Amino acid sequence: QVHLVESGGGSVQAGDSLTLSCTTSGRTFSYSAMGWFRRTPGKREREFVAAINSRGTNKDFAESVKGRFSISRDNAKNMVYLSMSDLKAEDTAVYYCAVGEDVDMIRRGLTYDYFGQGTEVTVSS
Repeated sequence: QVHLVESGGGSVQAGDSLTLSCTTSGRTFSYSAMGWFRRTPGKREREFVAAINSRGTNKDFAESVKGRFSISRDNAKNMVYLSMSDLKAEDTAVYYCAVGEDVDMIRRGLTYDYFGQGTEVTVSS
């Protein structure tokens, strides 16, 4: 059974930095793209945040986080990370990691049907 477990969320002040982690178990995703989505308060749909291909050589970001967020992965540890800096109140959300065939598919929301419970980030202005 596949599990995705997100961690690293918390309550921070605007301008602070935070790094989220996602660990996978049940199967290896070394050959799959991985990404992050978020659901902001009051919204039903998840919003694409970032994605990275299997080798870490191709990355994509939502316009709202470009220049502030970075994504990386460690295939040996089955981990993917989202490093967030200069956080803003509008970054407040529950963050979820996801798996997909490639970066473009993840950006379009076409991910494999695996999602974890998410990790909550609250940014106070």
